[in-house]
Amino acid sequence: MTQNIYDDPTFFQAYGQLERSLGGLDAAPEWPALQALLPPMHGLNVVDLGCGYGWFCRWASDHGAQQVLGLDVSQKMLATARDTTSAMNIHYRQADLEQLHLPACSLDLAYSSLTLHYIKDLHTLFARIYTALVPGVHLVFSIEHPIFMAPRNPGWQVDEQGRKSWPVDSYQEEGERVTHWLAEGVVKQHRTLGTLLNSLIASGFSIRHVEEWGPTPQQVSAQPALEEERERPMLLLVAAQR
Repeated sequence: MTQNIYDDPTFFQAYGQLERSLGGLDAAPEWPALQALLPPMHGLNVVDLGCGYGWFCRWASDHGAQQVLGLDVSQKMLATARDTTSAMNIHYRQADLEQLHLPACSLDLAYSSLTLHYIKDLHTLFARIYTALVPGVHLVFSIEHPIFMAPRNPGWQVDEQGRKSWPVDSYQEEGERVTHWLAEGVVKQHRTLGTLLNSLIASGFSIRHVEEWGPTPQQVSAQPALEEERERPMLLLVAAQR
């Protein structure tokens, strides 16, 4: 079963103070690049895997989706999503993505933002998503980049001249990574870029776009803190097609 860290009171309170938690999709600097990978929403049946507060579910509905299903393991996240959603075509359900079951050929788009790095058996999840999608439609997701996830002791290092660097160690050693982000003992699953993409291919998907996301100069100018994200990719954006 996927670790349900988002229902930890300490984690949930801290997560709620993040800029992207307060501002939604527009506060996520990678959103314009991720949005560019999405098909037109009109008339689609959509699933959001790891929907959190429901920001994308509401966006999809506002942009013409016919039905939107938001799945998340966290009761606290789902409670917030329900409290902030009024559209009748959005439905939320608690689900462990490690045990996902969806009807075959029932969906026109599967979307996921910063969730899949928590999934241990990602190959099985990809296979189940593939079965649930109508032929010809897309899976679009963001995930922590393997370079960002790989270090067992992550964090910026500063040399004697004050120059910062991000260590890349243990990259080939796939498996569990335990970090202390917002709360103690957050468990994520590291896999190489090759393993991730080959798992999609083995599940039947055709890869349409891969982006090792970094902020634009304009974004850095508006938010100087994003300058660090130009030193190494933190996020990976992928579009795949059944």
